[in-house]
This record gives sequence, structure tokens and C-alpha cells, in this order.
Amino acid sequence: MNCLRKTARTFPFENSRVLNNTTRPLTKDNLIKKLLIEKEGGLCYELNPLLYFFLLENGFDARMVRGEVFVEAKQDWTNLGRTHVAIILQHKGQSWLVDTGFGGNLPLRPVPLTGETVNTGNGEFRVKQSDSKYGNYRLEMKLRNKQSEWHIGYAFDTNRQVNKVSELDEVQDIIKHHDQSPFNKNPLAVQLTDDGSKTLTDSSYTEWNRGKKYKRDIDKTAFQLLAREQFGIEF
Repeated sequence: MNCLRKTARTFPFENSRVLNNTTRPLTKDNLIKKLLIEKEGGLCYELNPLLYFFLLENGFDARMVRGEVFVEAKQDWTNLGRTHVAIILQHKGQSWLVDTGFGGNLPLRPVPLTGETVNTGNGEFRVKQSDSKYGNYRLEMKLRNKQSEWHIGYAFDTNRQVNKVSELDEVQDIIKHHDQSPFNKNPLAVQLTDDGSKTLTDSSYTEWNRGKKYKRDIDKTAFQLLAREQFGIEF
């Protein structure tokens, strides 16, 4: 699905509106305004719903689901309350996971719910049936040039679908206000590129280019400049 690669290279994964306290209710019109008209990026609960509407308008059978991210450093789930949003696509009698809102961990192709491994420019991905308190499936990944073993991305529940986008206001509220939210404290912008990825925090800028990592420390002035020039956003 070429649109996944294009989407990953067009919209940065970023939390500027959360930190700026300028979030809006999640509606189709507001998502179109933010991402397409104002040309901003967003988090999973914004990026994947926009793709969801695109799929519906082009005749695909798509549903949104919520999931819980696994934190490798803690070897535990985020335990925030299913704050990751993804898409389940039904096509030719098969179910596929579609995700364009998982930062630098994007599959870039639909991943079948059969356990089959999908290889993309960003690494290897598979979805395995695995019951947990957060769902009946989990995404596993082996990112190119970064991971040599399989790692859990997140769990999700195909039996608990999101019926309307306004339900995701709860996700946005958790991300904005929860003490353990990873997105309401420090700025972050991540975007895939033709040759790798680029990541901006308030203290560093990192580029992956054809398997090589380039990282440098930055100050506040450089941060603002890079946010505008590399990602087109204002923090």
C-alpha cells in the first residue's frame, strides 16, 4: 500500500499541540484542517483516523481499534488505558493491521493478522495472536539497523472497535493530562525519510541515513529552527 509510505514521509509524528495546549476535539473536519490544511503532524489518534477516513472514502472496509504500547525499557505496558489507535482493514477475506501513527516504528505495509512476517524498508513486522489484558493480538517488530531480535510494539483488541472518532477524545485527554503520559512533558517529532528517519527532542537531533546514525546535541535556538525547517511545526 503505497499510501502508507507516502503518509509516513508527509506527516511527522509530533506532540506540539499537546504541549502548546491548543488541541481540538477530534472530528473529521478538525483532522482535515490540522493535517491537510495547516500541514501539521500529530499523534496516533490524529494520524490514523485521517487515514481511516481516506480508506472509507475509497471503498475499503476499515475499523479503528485501541491498543496499549509495550515499553521495552520497563518490560511492561504503559498502562495508560489503550491510548494507541490503529486500523484493522478487511480485504479479500483477510484481516490486516494498518498503522501510520507509531512514530519511527511504522510497518509501511499492511500486516496480516496471521502471524506472517512482512518485510519493509523500515524492518520486519508481524502480528501474533496473544491474549493479554489489553487485547487478543500484538504487533511485533524488528526495526532495520536498530533491532536484531523481535520486540513487542503494542497489544490491541479486535473485539473492541472504535465506533466513532469522537470516542478518541478520551485518548487525547489521557495523553494531555495523565502523569505517566510520554507526550505531555517534552517535545518530540519523528518522521521517516527516503533513506531512514529523523528525530527531534529538546536536547538532540538524530538522523538515520542508509543504516548510519548521526546524532548531535542542540540548544533551544537550534531546536526551534529544526522544528520549523525539518518538520514544519512550532513548539
